[in-house]
Amino acid sequence: MPLYDCMLMVKPLVTKEAIAELVARVAARAYQRNGVVTELKSFGKVHLGYGIRKLDGRHFQGQLLQMTMMVPPSFTQELHYLNKEDRLLRWLVVKHRDAVYGLEFINEDDGRYEMDSFRRKSTTTQDDEDVDEYDDDDDDEYDVEEE
Repeated sequence: MPLYDCMLMVKPLVTKEAIAELVARVAARAYQRNGVVTELKSFGKVHLGYGIRKLDGRHFQGQLLQMTMMVPPSFTQELHYLNKEDRLLRWLVVKHRDAVYGLEFINEDDGRYEMDSFRRKSTTTQDDEDVDEYDDDDDDEYDVEEE
């Protein structure tokens, strides 16, 4: 199952209990689809670059949450019930592209042998590093003729 981030922007005056209930509803839907919530982050109140207009006015602040979960790809269509949620200002689901999970994660060697593929080049020092191959001592083009 792929890894997804669900970003939730909640209205600033919503209580923590109401936010916990909203997160629990999303997590319960994920569990119903044999998914797993792997991480939950709260970024607290954030100031928005522009006001988001809702029925109860324009909001210039919001509480930002991030839920990271492993769910089937069809799960993202099931989240459209969040559009009718009064406590939310915005929500967004983003898929992790380079996530390693499942058997690939178990068999990974944690990058221990990552640098073995590069050969170590021997460094040779030159005695005449300052010698210019194209130095022909013809500096006539830079001479200035005085009148």
